[in-house]
Parts: sequence; C-alpha cells; structure tokens
Amino acid sequence: QVQLVESGGGLVQPGGSLRLSCAVSGASLNLYSMGWYRQAPGKQREWVASIAGEGNTNYADSVKARFAISRDNAKNTVYLQMNSLKPEDTAVYYCRGINRWGIGTLVTVSS
Repeated sequence: QVQLVESGGGLVQPGGSLRLSCAVSGASLNLYSMGWYRQAPGKQREWVASIAGEGNTNYADSVKARFAISRDNAKNTVYLQMNSLKPEDTAVYYCRGINRWGIGTLVTVSS
C-alpha cells in the first residue's frame, strides 16, 4: 500500500525558513512526478511546486525564488525548502504523487 507522510511543519516567524519532507512507502519514487500543494484556512487547495521524475521543477508564481522542491530517490523522499516565509504562506501543506495524497503538515508563519 502506497503511503505519503509529510513532516517538518511548525511555527516560524516571518522571514524564517522551514524544510518539509514527504516520505514515500510502498512504491519506488524513481519514475514519478511529485508535487506539493497547500490549503490555507477558508481557501481552496492550491498547487505550490512539482518535480518530474528526471528532476525538472516548476513553481507557483507566489513561491518562485523562495521555495525549492527536491527529491532523494535513494531515500524515497521529496523535500520542500521554504525560505523568506510570509504570513500568507500559512497553510496545511500536502504531498501529492503516485495517485495519493499525504495527510498534510501545518505551517504557521506568525510573529
């Protein structure tokens, strides 16, 4: 059974950084495109970033130049490095791939 488990969320001050992880079990990550999404309170879930099997990346305009998605196929894990965080980045962040969603990890940006 394929499972995606996010970790690394928490409370951070504006301008701070966090790194989210998405550990995949039950399947090899190697050939799959993976993505990060987020859902802020009262808003719809939105796409944040994605990484193709060969490593090509794409970002939403709102996070471009601040966030970086990466993958470690040997560890079957996808990462989202988030820098220069803003209060509007506050959301539950979800990992998506292999036709599965993770359960999410909460990121709160507040002073």
